[in-house]
Parts: sequence; C-alpha cells; structure tokens
Amino acid sequence: MTADHTAAEAACHAALAATPGHWAALANLGTALHRQQRHSEAVPCYIAALNANPINANAATNLGVALAEQWRMPESLQAHELALALAPTDPETRCNRAMALLAAGDLAQGFAEFEQRWYIEAMPPHGFQTPQWRGEPPAGQTILLHDEGGFGDTLQFIRYAPMLAARGARVIARVQPPLLRLLKFSMPEIAAFIPNGAPLPPHDLHCPILSLPHAFATTLSTVPGTTPYLRADPGETAKWQHRLATRKPGSGPRIGLVWAGAARLGSRDFAAMDRRRSLPPEYLAPLTTIPNLNLISLQHGPAPAPPPELNLLTPMSAMRDFADTAALVAALDLVITVDTAMAHLAGSLGKQVWLLTRHDACWRWLAHRQDTPWYPTMRIYRQPTPSAWPEVVALVMKDLVCWRAG
Repeated sequence: MTADHTAAEAACHAALAATPGHWAALANLGTALHRQQRHSEAVPCYIAALNANPINANAATNLGVALAEQWRMPESLQAHELALALAPTDPETRCNRAMALLAAGDLAQGFAEFEQRWYIEAMPPHGFQTPQWRGEPPAGQTILLHDEGGFGDTLQFIRYAPMLAARGARVIARVQPPLLRLLKFSMPEIAAFIPNGAPLPPHDLHCPILSLPHAFATTLSTVPGTTPYLRADPGETAKWQHRLATRKPGSGPRIGLVWAGAARLGSRDFAAMDRRRSLPPEYLAPLTTIPNLNLISLQHGPAPAPPPELNLLTPMSAMRDFADTAALVAALDLVITVDTAMAHLAGSLGKQVWLLTRHDACWRWLAHRQDTPWYPTMRIYRQPTPSAWPEVVALVMKDLVCWRAG
C-alpha cells in the first residue's frame, strides 16, 4: 500500500518534470501525498491543480477532505462549497461535504446531505421497497429500523428507537446478531429485534439507522445524550465484580483496555483507516508505572499482543456477544480504548471512557473537542499529528495519575 503511493508520487513528479504545472499530475500528486497522511503537502498540490483547472470538482472535494483532516474547517467547507457548485448532483462530493459539515458541528445540514450515501456506487443499496420514514408523525405505523455500517454505528444510533416508540410507532429493529441479547434486555419498549439476514416482518415504513438523526432533525443542542440508554444484566455484572476483586485483592481501579480495531481487510480504504486508528500495544507499557491498577483486556479478535508486563486479565474469549461484554464493562471503573465499538458500548452504558483517536478522527467526534454530546462520560484524546501515539499516551498518563489520585 505505502509502496503503491510512493510509486504514484514518483510518477507524478516525473510527469510534472516533463510538463510543469499539468493539472492532472498536480491533482494525482495531491492524492498520493494525501493517502500517505502528508496533508500539509497535499493541500498546495490540490490548490495548484485548481488554479490550473478551476472546474476540477474532484480536486476541490479532495482539497476539502484534506483540509478537514487538518481540522481547518472553515477552509474545508469553502472547498466543499466549490466542489458542490462544480458537481451539484455528484453523491460522493455531497457525502464528503456532509462529513465536513458534521465534523464542524452543523448536524442538521450534515445529516441531510449524508442521505446521499445511498447513491454512491460503492454503497450497497438497502433494497427496501417500503417508503423511508423521514420524520413525519409516526403514530400507528410499524417502522422497521435496519443496521448499516459496524457495531459502533448501531450502538450509537439505536438510542433513537425508544424515542420513535414514544411517538406512537410500533418499532422493529434489524441489527447484527451479536447485539440482539443486549438490545432486547435494554429496550423492552421495542416490539422486536431481529437479526440481519432474517426474513423481514410486515412493516409500513423503514429507516436506516444512520438516517435517524436526520429524521429527528438533530442539532448539537438536541442530541439525545442522556446515558445510560443500554444496560447490562446486574447479576452477570455482580459476578464480574467478584471475579475482578478476587483476582487482585485490595488492588486499585479496574481499567479496560482496547488497542486495535477490526482490520476489515475486504476494503482497502477501511483497512488503511484501521491501521491509523489502532495503537501499537507496546505504547501501553507506561501504565505499569502507576501502582495498583487492575488492567483488563477488552481486545476482541486478532490483534498484536500487549507487553507481558501489563499482566492483563484476558477474558474476551469467553464473551459470547455484546450482552456478556456489557456485563464485564459495567464492572469496570474506566475504559481506555481506540475508536472501536467498545467506545460506543462503554459510552452507552454510562461508563467513564477515554477515547484515543487518530489525527483524522471520525466526523462523529466533532472538530477541536475533547468531549462529545453523544456520550457525556467520554473524554477524547486526539493525535496532534498523524501517527503521534506517544503524545496521546503521555496525555493519558498525566490524566490517569490525577484520576487515580482523585
């Protein structure tokens, strides 16, 4: 992957040496640098490409993305407006603009534009024949909510399901099977939860789960941020509390750790994003300098092994689904995690959670914030520059010492 981008960079330089100022070579060079996370070098390439060819919508939207990944939001939105003017019906251009709007905090316009995702060629159609619920009065209607994206998306936006039921709708939710037990236990007001892939029950309307914020006209001031909205089985949580207490009698706080996401190797872009969001576990070694921490691995699936000196309890192989994991998380004092579903699970349970995120963080965490209206118990630690995990861990260590003392 890196070698491909390096080769593309060299080819673009050769093309520019032969034809200085060629707009396509400049735009392609910007893309090659951008994919290497060299945003500050990519931006002037995109600008030069636009100066050479002012109607190049692709360079304009890529410029907007690169600026957003440096958190230069006013400039990013200006570039996206230019791209929109040049390609007003292009769904990918509109979705790129949507994510910039969302990161900038304009949730109403951002979620409205995000509806264009269904028209992107790479996005599989949802295939529903019933009309989509878009916020009209739902009383007396059976509305089928359906998952899209990963576990984290479902955990974050399922909070709207009880709100829809409170408006008089009969709500059915199709979700990923590992979430079924947890959601059924947590949300008895929902008529049924069914696994994706199962036959669809009769319904009047459908709604993709990431379309719920738009249907509810969500703004920063109206984000339904009350937590917990999910809950673990108290009996199972009590068992974990006992097990953790007997593991290290008299030990200090119980801290769950996650350092890697799911690789999702079927998509080159998602695999690259996962490499950026995952933390080399050896960077967690400084935790051993704080005495009397009871450290528990919440890492799920294949991941690099952590340093043995962390002396982690590793219970995740016994977890059947998210209901089991929720019981374990509920027994902890703090979760420290990279940007995975675990961050959403801990946040939805109202657990203190410290999110360690890559420099080009997801739009949902907003720009320039250390908190989030979606999860009041979350604290966000961002890389100051791409790959700068040591700086993130240094901040975490400083705050952990204070948290431990207080």
